[in-house]
Amino acid sequence: MPSTPADLPRRVAGSYLQPLLEAAAARGVTAAALERAAGMAPGALQPLPDSLHADDYVRLLDLGAELAADPHFGLHVGERVKLGTYSVYGLILLSCRDFGQAFEQTMRYEQLAHDLGRSTLTVADGVAHYTWHSNYGPAQRHLADSVFAGIRVFGNWLAGLTLPAAQLALMHDGGAAEARDEYVRVLGAMPSFGAPANVASFDAALLAFPVPNADVSLYPVLQQHAEQLLRQRAQTDNSIAQQVHAAIVRNLAHGQVRLASIAEELKLSPRTLQRKLSEAGATFQQILDQARFALAKDYLRQPELSLVDIAFLLGYQEQSAFNHAFKEWAGVNPGAYRS
Repeated sequence: MPSTPADLPRRVAGSYLQPLLEAAAARGVTAAALERAAGMAPGALQPLPDSLHADDYVRLLDLGAELAADPHFGLHVGERVKLGTYSVYGLILLSCRDFGQAFEQTMRYEQLAHDLGRSTLTVADGVAHYTWHSNYGPAQRHLADSVFAGIRVFGNWLAGLTLPAAQLALMHDGGAAEARDEYVRVLGAMPSFGAPANVASFDAALLAFPVPNADVSLYPVLQQHAEQLLRQRAQTDNSIAQQVHAAIVRNLAHGQVRLASIAEELKLSPRTLQRKLSEAGATFQQILDQARFALAKDYLRQPELSLVDIAFLLGYQEQSAFNHAFKEWAGVNPGAYRS
């Protein structure tokens, strides 16, 4: 099934944006040009912001590819990943004793760098399977390409040598077949496309491969710092965006939910609510969509509920509107998701 949306609000650290800006600049596309194309305020991208909304980052990937006329923009963004790209958790990876520990720390701390998706790792019959669960569906080709190219480049840097290429399966269609050689150059092998999940499979023995020059003495200090950042993040996430999310869930089944009615319930003016959400990196519509998507998936697991019933429970006046929205979120219509 499609992955669930990230916790609210979805963010990308400013450092994670740097490779995108560098890849665009290398192809003659300035930060100012990206800002104009994205409808952002002048100076929104340079100097680097502390963070930006993940939806804006994904949009910038697509705009960068378009402005640069680069069908492999995502790969070229990933190629420019460095230690600092991953924020504090990049330093944690550098202090890990081996690649197995590095994968474990990635799964715990990647949220400090971005909310674009989440990682899982399983091992079966001597083969490790790293899966990246995108929060943006299979249509976002440049996003998936940038993630796996970044992992490849950073992994080689961490190992101090070129690692064996993983067997890679990607959910997107790979673009034009005649222009796919760039995947081999960047990733070391041609992925399979149109897969049910984004998965890199490799010899599990690699997990015991030591990280050269790792300063393991720094690990406890860095981990303590990262845990503190996670706690701060949890406190932030439990703020206005979560209050709005909870209020939306309480009211959806009673009819259409509006910003004004939620603001009134939270004892705020609509303008104040909008301002607080903006400061938290979220919008009312984004939270409404994420609440509906999460509820829709729960309802679709209940066979006694028809699609008409679900549309009503989510505050839609027409089932067709629900169908259209769900396909935007999940990449498939509700009936296909349910089956």
